[in-house]
Amino acid sequence: MSGATRSPLSIVVHLSVLLLVALWTLPTAGLLISSLRDKDQLAVSGWWTALSTSTQNLVQRAASPESQVEKDGKFVIFGNLLEGQKGSVSAFGYSSREPAAFAPGQTAKLNDGEQLTVRADGSYEIVSDTRMEGTRGQRIFFTAAVPPRFTLDNYREVLSAEGIAASFVNSLTVAIPSTIIPILVAAFCAYALAWMRFPGRAILIAVVVGLLVVPLQMSLIPLLKLYNGVGAFLGVPAKTYVGIWLAHMGFGLPLAIYLLRNYMAGLPREIMESARVDGASDFDIFVKIVLPLSFPALASFAIFQFLWTWNDLLVAIVFLGTGQEQLVLTGRLVNLLGSRGGNWEILTASAFITIIVPLIVFFALQRYLVRGLLAGSVKGG
Repeated sequence: MSGATRSPLSIVVHLSVLLLVALWTLPTAGLLISSLRDKDQLAVSGWWTALSTSTQNLVQRAASPESQVEKDGKFVIFGNLLEGQKGSVSAFGYSSREPAAFAPGQTAKLNDGEQLTVRADGSYEIVSDTRMEGTRGQRIFFTAAVPPRFTLDNYREVLSAEGIAASFVNSLTVAIPSTIIPILVAAFCAYALAWMRFPGRAILIAVVVGLLVVPLQMSLIPLLKLYNGVGAFLGVPAKTYVGIWLAHMGFGLPLAIYLLRNYMAGLPREIMESARVDGASDFDIFVKIVLPLSFPALASFAIFQFLWTWNDLLVAIVFLGTGQEQLVLTGRLVNLLGSRGGNWEILTASAFITIIVPLIVFFALQRYLVRGLLAGSVKGG
């Protein structure tokens, strides 16, 4: 088979990869588009219709009777339902039972003898033979075809919420040490399991592999009890950053040790033997040779660990609590959504704000991801 001819298996693999990329990319693109849309349009149509005109059933109060003016012996209230925005009214009404009873330009007779006229451009007028009384304007139901509108108001609302900046700093305070500490500890352990000979090494490797399948929820409560017991003995406060750093280190170490050990075990043995002949100790070999060569594996684990710790809410609530000063970004946004109901615009903007930092980390280190994950999977004879 010539080199220019691709096998059917290769074509299937490429198509599968493209499908997976599309399945991961489309939701993210939809989330970004939704977060930039007007909240009224977002509530009535999907993100894939963002560039098309949307038809919305709206209700708005006319100007209050205090704004009426006298014209040709009648009292008139003027206004515009679209308030300067582009669009057109296709129907209107004054009752929720018949919100589209009249076409633009027609005149509706209200219950108290007043006459309501709404035009296609959204302008309206209410005419009465006598002076209108009251402080609230007439409710007008209308159907409008509105062109797509994009805005940054959703992000302004989220970013201006109280405590967002502090929670952002709290998340960084949790995620960065919780990524660096397991890498440092796991690197030493991985080197020992890969290149140092000592009794029980095979058993330790088997234990590490077994710990990969232990659910976080199963070990969370015992770990919390152990930490609280040790903290009470040493007089250390329960809700501290040290606690959550240690918790994330414990949950992340099995994967880190397994990943790094596989990579380090695949490094050329000749380099290690030459260094030992030259009088280098295990520490010198680890620091000067193994660590620089293991950067792809270190970066691969850093991506996974940072994504997990940044998006984590369960461990943060257990080990930091829900106080306003300790609340991480995910917890703050959950509270914000809870106080605002189920507003889609807040949900989409909040979700995209939370993934901005992980996206930066991923794209900065993604070239090392595949190299690190595939490390040790194939070895030459």
